[in-house]
Amino acid sequence: MAKRLRIALAQANMVVGDLDGNVKRIEEFACRARDEGAHLVAFPELAITGYPPEDLLLKPQFLEDNIQALQYLVDSVKEIALIVGYVDTQDDIFNAAALICNGRVVCRHYKHFLPNYSVFDENRYFQRGYELCVAELNGCKIGVNICEDIWYPDGPALYQTLAGAEVVLNISSSPYHRGKERFRERMLSVRATDHCAIVAFVNLVGGQDELVFDGGSMIFTQSGRMMARAPMFQEHLLVADLNVEGVFRTRLHDPRRRKEKEKVRGMNVSLFSASLDLKRSTTTLLGSPEIANELSEEEEIFQALVLGTRDYVCKNGFEKVLIGLSGGIDSSLVAVVAVEALGSENVVGVLMPSQYTSMASNEDAYLLAENLGIQTYTLPIKDVFNDYKLVLREVFKDLPEDTTEENLQARIRGNYLMAISNKFGWLVLTTGNKSEMSCGYATLYGDMAGGYAVLKDLFKTMVYRVSDHVNRRYGREVIPRNVLVKPPSAELKPDQTDQDTLPPYEVLDPILEAFVEKDRSFSEIVAMGYPEELVARVIRMVDLNEYKRRQAPPGVKLTPRAFGKDRRLPITNRYRPYRRGS
Repeated sequence: MAKRLRIALAQANMVVGDLDGNVKRIEEFACRARDEGAHLVAFPELAITGYPPEDLLLKPQFLEDNIQALQYLVDSVKEIALIVGYVDTQDDIFNAAALICNGRVVCRHYKHFLPNYSVFDENRYFQRGYELCVAELNGCKIGVNICEDIWYPDGPALYQTLAGAEVVLNISSSPYHRGKERFRERMLSVRATDHCAIVAFVNLVGGQDELVFDGGSMIFTQSGRMMARAPMFQEHLLVADLNVEGVFRTRLHDPRRRKEKEKVRGMNVSLFSASLDLKRSTTTLLGSPEIANELSEEEEIFQALVLGTRDYVCKNGFEKVLIGLSGGIDSSLVAVVAVEALGSENVVGVLMPSQYTSMASNEDAYLLAENLGIQTYTLPIKDVFNDYKLVLREVFKDLPEDTTEENLQARIRGNYLMAISNKFGWLVLTTGNKSEMSCGYATLYGDMAGGYAVLKDLFKTMVYRVSDHVNRRYGREVIPRNVLVKPPSAELKPDQTDQDTLPPYEVLDPILEAFVEKDRSFSEIVAMGYPEELVARVIRMVDLNEYKRRQAPPGVKLTPRAFGKDRRLPITNRYRPYRRGS
């Protein structure tokens, strides 16, 4: 009979620091995988601790508790092999994967490549691994490695396969950004082809502060063909039968391996063996494994927003959220995301009209709330605003009204929202987008006040695209048509529009993307066809408002370069490239 291995990839949603809860999830998935006849079930990187544990790794008690959790799994999980991520402690600590079978740890892999870019700080905590292992399970040779290890062509997978591994199993906690899934897919396909091995990739799913882990676990044959893919943004157990015999047949026709095997000489690759005495038969093969459909860009972003919001709210112990509804596009999309994430019964909208709020905006906000089935309160700010101006009249004597009075209105609204939040324990979701946050078109302690910034990493033009997609997704105008077509406005003074202060978003956003996300220089952006004066103005707004962004709440990371952990610039900073024209 052909040599086969039935594996399960447990795309699980873990919680950082919840060791008991994470162990329970591992047990539950292991039982499901065992019931489906799997020989082996693999879990994401650092599944026991959750990812990323950050400075919890500096607490010796946390490290000890994580080792005890691993030992509990060694003792309790039977009749199936596990690959589980945890933190190992020697003279230092290691980002580790343990292969557990029949009540013992068969082998351990310590992560070789520790990412220290973008949102990653693994060099801050871990010692890198140097040794490699290949485990034989029921006659099939498996090389286990961790996340970043698979991204390098000459990384651990190369040497594991040259040492005989027929299956490479990579456990990951790879955070989402737009387009990353397709990049991962191409990379894994190339690794499978180059190493002439079956490559299985299991990824974490769920939200952790700013990060969203999108799942999308995959399996590729030795020819680079995708044979299985789990859906994105949801927990899932992906089970597949691997034809390991086919790897040997393919390698017979690949002369590259004979030359490359010279590389493995002198490498410290340890071989381990384990057998599984199963009481059930797995001779009946499964049907074709599932390949989940790809998502459109707008649907991908929407699901990331929903998952990030749901997990931030629920994992931090909140039951309801509060949103200031202005009748604008941003608050409308945030409300839709919140309802999808938490249910309409857990979302509350607050309308806070002033003397500058148009009747159309109030109507749009009420219609949105009705479409979503959410509770609303209406708290006018006109009288309070006038009282503020009266109190400040002597201080501001003979000075004309300006953005100070505009910001007062935003701060009154922020106070209203935070008062309700304090009274009932509901989390305030802010509604500002990346275009506004980039340029500082937001009020400290006003519309920036809140606990989670849902659209923080979404440019305004993409807000419109996702909002339009939402209506198509639900097959009806959940977001009122007027919200999508009217000029955006903060409505803090008569006849105001955003373009009184900012360039049109279809012009502004490409400049911001070039400067903020791609680090294009002033001259490079000008060369894209934008006027020098405009580019200098936009860059100046971005640079001068770093202090505001430092005080903004966390929000869902959607792009390769999000504000916060991703893009880190000093507040006190006199570098102004547009002054030199460089």
